[in-house]
Amino acid sequence: MAESIVKKYYDELENGRIIAHTCKKCGQYTFPPTTMCECCGSSDFEEVVLSGKGKLEFVSHGANPPPHPRFADIAPYAYGHILLDEGVYVQAIVTNIDYSPKTMEAYFEKGPVDVVADIQTYIDDLPVLTFKVL
Repeated sequence: MAESIVKKYYDELENGRIIAHTCKKCGQYTFPPTTMCECCGSSDFEEVVLSGKGKLEFVSHGANPPPHPRFADIAPYAYGHILLDEGVYVQAIVTNIDYSPKTMEAYFEKGPVDVVADIQTYIDDLPVLTFKVL
């Protein structure tokens, strides 16, 4: 039986690696990894490890109460739109910034800022891909 792509993704996160797929037909990344390229539909891909480095392009506050009980212990939190160095967009929790409206506005005015992956392994039973501002 083939290994679950979802299980593999979370196993790799738990080990500090962010995986994606690179399409062998069109060269585009698919993240999170799936069975087919989101750009051309090809199922011919290879697994790659992403750098975890990128730019925070937009940040807002997370929901309080959070959308799922597993995030209750860290809510409220900042939630960002991140462009990784590989060109992959990620929406994720941003761990080391204040979630006040003034802070959100200041980050918007400042423009993209450097971030790095900050994988959290303590939230309930699965690792969570988060980022922190450098």
